[in-house]
Amino acid sequence: MKNHAKLLLISLLAVGTVTLSACSPADTSSTATPESTATSSSAVAGHGDHSSMAHSMSGSEVPAAMVDATDPTYPVGTEVTLTADHMPGMNGATATVAGAYTTYTYSVDYVPTGGGDTVKDHRWVVQEEIKDAGTERLANGTKVTLTADHMAGMNGAEATIVASTDETVYAVDYEMNGMTMENHMWVVESEMQSLS
Repeated sequence: MKNHAKLLLISLLAVGTVTLSACSPADTSSTATPESTATSSSAVAGHGDHSSMAHSMSGSEVPAAMVDATDPTYPVGTEVTLTADHMPGMNGATATVAGAYTTYTYSVDYVPTGGGDTVKDHRWVVQEEIKDAGTERLANGTKVTLTADHMAGMNGAEATIVASTDETVYAVDYEMNGMTMENHMWVVESEMQSLS
């Protein structure tokens, strides 16, 4: 019985750690436009209310095809303040840029591969995390298959492009509730500012 209680406690701690890193509503101050930096005007849900889904404590691997930004506003190693709130504790957090890339970045609606409710306006996936995306910017409303694995049920999920941006996109390291989030993907340039 004692060993069973220990095992249960360890399991609960593991689940709690993963749940703390789950995504939450994103900043809703932006509006969608087809050509410009875009988030959805229906982005009240931002990353969607899917706090029960696991988001890795350390980010996934950056896709091999990603192209480093040549002259990013925030070079690798720069400390910034995050203004995005994709996850609890993110908005206002100090972060260190782990990577800066040039690509198209998308907000998507998708149905997790394991079933469940549609995740609305998940921010963000990049061009290189969409199956057979090619090199051209995908239009809002385009149906795609995701290859990203930021969250459980994402890899292989059918998705719809909600909005897109060609801003520099960043992977960042930051602390949240006393835990370090490494290589968190993704934050676009308008979701960060110089450390003040």
